Amino acid sequence: MTGPAAKGRVRKATPPTPTGRVLLGRQDRRRAVIEGARHAFARNGFAATVLDEVAAEAGISKVILYRHFDSKASLYQAVLDDVAERLTEAVRAPSGLGAGSLSALAAFAADDPDGFRLLFIHAAHEPEFQSYAVELSTEAIAISDDHLRDRIPDEGLRRWASRLMPALAIEVIESWLDSGRPGTPETAADAARTMLHTMTAVISKSAGPT
Repeated sequence: MTGPAAKGRVRKATPPTPTGRVLLGRQDRRRAVIEGARHAFARNGFAATVLDEVAAEAGISKVILYRHFDSKASLYQAVLDDVAERLTEAVRAPSGLGAGSLSALAAFAADDPDGFRLLFIHAAHEPEFQSYAVELSTEAIAISDDHLRDRIPDEGLRRWASRLMPALAIEVIESWLDSGRPGTPETAADAARTMLHTMTAVISKSAGPT
């Protein structure tokens, strides 16, 4: 519909409830559930978290929660999907993973420590969701291997270093979070770079002259 009548139409705001709270639309409510679940699952992991905790964190009833997710597993998967998607957007430059990826990873961890821990720590210990950790690890190892190909020609040593690189980077950032985030995210990124550079140099040196 066009014309003066359409131009003068004002979209009605969602009316408040009798208690004064504004009702959320379905997508906003689903987002609130995922946000609450991320915090609840990060505290105790998948197995030890009950949906009553998730509902309380999201500020809703368990009945409303079940309108969006039919099981705890489907909710946990939705949380991991959401974190993985946001992490990929944050870390990847247009040309792919690069020199700024560690800075972006540390910034993401600082902004969403619960999501970081769920994806890199909790998921790896949940049999139903290990595929997330495996996929992330496999991609990171492949990228590390390609990055080290010229520096460590020996295949066995390079394979070892390629597995150490992502594991060390995650460990550095996790310990930075657990220590109360001293400095800035770039402090954690710089520490990770220094350790990775040292580790690579030591392994490369052990290969002897090429």
